[in-house]
Amino acid sequence: MKTVLVPTDFNLESTKIIDALVQNQGEEKLNIIFVHAFKLSDSITDMLMLSRRSRDYENISDEFYLAINNFKKQYPNQINCVGIEYFYGSTVAAFKNFIEAFDVQAVAYLKDYKFTPINKYSINPKFLTERSGCETIQLNVLTIHPTENLIETKIQETQLQELNV
Repeated sequence: MKTVLVPTDFNLESTKIIDALVQNQGEEKLNIIFVHAFKLSDSITDMLMLSRRSRDYENISDEFYLAINNFKKQYPNQINCVGIEYFYGSTVAAFKNFIEAFDVQAVAYLKDYKFTPINKYSINPKFLTERSGCETIQLNVLTIHPTENLIETKIQETQLQELNV
């Protein structure tokens, strides 16, 4: 079982990486963790309230949760679980501890990934992931097609060729 970290701003488009991951990883069962990184505040009050960060989950729309659940239903044999986490920190050492705690084997990005902060403390995850030593997977969702369509197209092409001969 492979755990893959997917940096996100929790827009609905970012869930499309699940299709690409499932097809890219073949038969391997996946744990997918969507993550957004925040730098820690200098405020003592913010530090004391860090364990009460439930308001950060307000950044995630119901549609995002619904899309994740639909993908879990669509790929029950390939996806073990899909989770959402926040990383609080700005050092590579802290991020390495984070990926070790979740037993992450790879970080997946879409090829045209653009960082979008969701609040003033959001930080670009590429800064951390590039230096973490974790495998990085670049995926292009635009070239991914459902397997059924590929098979049907191939069969139709074969039938057309036979008719033309």
